[in-house]
Amino acid sequence: MNAKVEISNGCENHWVPTQEQCEDWIGSGLQSAGKDRHCSISLSFVNAESSQSLNRDYRGKDSATNVLSFPAQFPEALQKQIEPFPLGDIVICAEVVEREAAEQAKTLAAHWAHLIVHGLLHLLEYEHDTDASAREMESLEVNALERLGIPNPYLIV
Repeated sequence: MNAKVEISNGCENHWVPTQEQCEDWIGSGLQSAGKDRHCSISLSFVNAESSQSLNRDYRGKDSATNVLSFPAQFPEALQKQIEPFPLGDIVICAEVVEREAAEQAKTLAAHWAHLIVHGLLHLLEYEHDTDASAREMESLEVNALERLGIPNPYLIV
């Protein structure tokens, strides 16, 4: 494991993954993306109201969303000097994750793993704004999840 994970849980009334699960999922995502530099990541588990506020303020979308990523931004000269390197923040709304997992007939843990890996890839500057970039990002997600024994989340059952 080459990532330090700090978790903030603002939604005690919902199931959230353990520190160990999050570290495993992030480690698999980093391995899938071929990243081996020691890094740190902040995970925040929030309620729908907080997710909606962040989504509105930072993306202009006035609704709660499953995952938001906020990459750390440092000058390149400074990036080489910071250990562990802070990748940024991932914010996940437990309420949305629960609803989506039920709608998609996925286990809660599998959906959480997928969204944490997805958020991590955004921190690593992967996007899904074109067909080609979406295929690349989905391939990395599927690879990371397969390493964890989690089925491909994009297969429609």
